[in-house]
Amino acid sequence: MNGNRLAVALFGLIVGVVTAALAYEFIAPLTVSVFLYYSTRRYHGALRRFRLPASARAVVVLVSLALPLIILVSYATILLIVETRRFIEQYALIEVASENFEWFGGITELPEFTVQGLYDAYQSGDLAPFIDFATEHAEFLTTLVSEFFLNMFIVIIVTYYLLVDGHKVSRWLLRFDDGAIVREYLEAVDDELEAVLFGNLLNVLAISLIAIGAFSIYNTFAPAAAEIPYPALVGALTGIASLIPVVGMKIVYVPVTLVSALPIVLSGDPTNLLYIGVFAFVAVVVVDTIPDLILRPILSGKETHVGLLMLAYTLGPVVLGFYGLFFAPILLVIGLTFANTALPRLLGAPPSTQQPIAGHQSVSDQHPVSRQHPVADQQTAAEGHPRSSAQPESGQHSRADRDSVDEPRATGGTGTGDGTRDGTGDEAGGTENV
Repeated sequence: MNGNRLAVALFGLIVGVVTAALAYEFIAPLTVSVFLYYSTRRYHGALRRFRLPASARAVVVLVSLALPLIILVSYATILLIVETRRFIEQYALIEVASENFEWFGGITELPEFTVQGLYDAYQSGDLAPFIDFATEHAEFLTTLVSEFFLNMFIVIIVTYYLLVDGHKVSRWLLRFDDGAIVREYLEAVDDELEAVLFGNLLNVLAISLIAIGAFSIYNTFAPAAAEIPYPALVGALTGIASLIPVVGMKIVYVPVTLVSALPIVLSGDPTNLLYIGVFAFVAVVVVDTIPDLILRPILSGKETHVGLLMLAYTLGPVVLGFYGLFFAPILLVIGLTFANTALPRLLGAPPSTQQPIAGHQSVSDQHPVSRQHPVADQQTAAEGHPRSSAQPESGQHSRADRDSVDEPRATGGTGTGDGTRDGTGDEAGGTENV
């Protein structure tokens, strides 16, 4: 028997190592998927009121996120091309490039961005330098494009199935409960990740609305020469850029400020630069600083310290690369929650003396499922049957049970909506009286 257990354990270890190695190869899209799952899970749950199945709600969530983003990026790209072409033609930059860059020689004007215009440019040889560049770097460009679409595919698939079957993963993890420590820790991590990452989504939406309003009001009072082009687009991009660590929104409004000031400087009429200074002040103070001081602490989560969270967003990409922007805050929440909930229990500290290390409220105050009841414990101990803290009280259920309220059961009988079957309350992990 021991030999069989050892063989099974060894096989499980090998499978775990191989799975971890494969997951590490795709750690960036998997991390983004977890980030999107916790950011949108509350939205996914809110769609229950329309009595849609979980799969349909997951599709609605993904489409409602992807479609506006695709439209926004496409619109921004088209405007960037149009405005760049107008700027190049207005200041005759094509002639300057032809004189100073050999590979650009022979091109006297930019082609029209239409099918016929591009075809005529190809026939005349104006696109030859660009075609040669693409041919020389074909392998790099092909690898870049294929990796992008592969990662996007992984993100979409993993996020979809986490939204649909995430409660099953949670229920499976809770099977390894030991004295309610595992249940308390996993539920605390689950709630805090949702609070932190959903707060990020709300932060993006709030900053986008603030930026759109501030830039539109500025254009109302600014003269035509000092207006900000496309304030709604610039405001939306500013909100999205708030996710980027260190530089954040500056990656949008600083270039916009410079681009808006450049024509004024070249025209020789610097009086309108005062309005550009006002715009810079509005962007820095009203859009960047004030929301960061007011909204971020409110939306930073229940227990995670806002300062530590900002350090995670800043240092994560520096140490881990791009995916560190999403992985570092997740790792921070997992570590702090372990220090606040599981570690004191493992060291033998009573629940009443546990104090959160970096937060505002203890986990035991938020999760009555995991709280101990001294009076009940004394009564049951007197009878010789100590009360197990792993069993939730009547009417209290884990998040896995709550999330599966609308999922059909695989076996016969009618689902009760609380994780029971046929009203008996028999689960794989024990019996619960409802």
